[in-house]
Amino acid sequence: MESLKARIHSFESFGTVDGPGIRFVIFMQGCSLKCKYCHNRDTWDLCGGTEYSLEEVLEKIEKYKNYFMPSGGGVTVSGGEPLLQLGFVTELFNILKEKNIHTAVDTSGNFFITEDIKKLVDLTDLFLLDIKCINDEICKSLTGVSNKLELNFARYLSSIKKDMWIRQVIVPGITDKEEDLLKLREFINSLDNVRNVEFLPYHDMGRYKWENLGLKYPLDGIKPANIDDVKRARKIVLE
Repeated sequence: MESLKARIHSFESFGTVDGPGIRFVIFMQGCSLKCKYCHNRDTWDLCGGTEYSLEEVLEKIEKYKNYFMPSGGGVTVSGGEPLLQLGFVTELFNILKEKNIHTAVDTSGNFFITEDIKKLVDLTDLFLLDIKCINDEICKSLTGVSNKLELNFARYLSSIKKDMWIRQVIVPGITDKEEDLLKLREFINSLDNVRNVEFLPYHDMGRYKWENLGLKYPLDGIKPANIDDVKRARKIVLE
């Protein structure tokens, strides 16, 4: 039987920000959103990256298992958007579950809750859900899509008590409006499975990737967020 294959952008062997403990992080290739602040513009193309078999990915994970397991870590599949290669991630997690390796998915959640999605959810220990902006019009402007599916995804995870971290990028003047942060607070408080909330400061360090592709950087002129911007958002939403 031919092995499952996936297109992968890159790997990180000692990740410390994509879930608990030390993580082996797989950045899948391909994304259907068009986030203006994306710092990995080169991950969007579904035909890009490098093709790896399931066995090749498992071999890489095995090499680092003795480093991440004692830390309480595991494997995080990120992107791009990992759920665009749902079959591969599901089979990978099926095997990792048998090996008692903690699994996490970093996703936009911009998907309908299908039976196939439910299968992956069952195999996943933790979801890192990127809520782009609680304000739907701002979300559409920033990403090209509505936030309705991602909010429904969060509600589904809450309904089955699946552990979730919520993340939002703070883009000054765009995603940090007080009224929107208060609505985000209300939404988070309506869920009972949120184990952590992270505010990530917007930066433009990925600008060169856009320019290397011959593209204009969409947020030209927007200042990067600083520690005070992040502290303010945390205060409004979490305190």
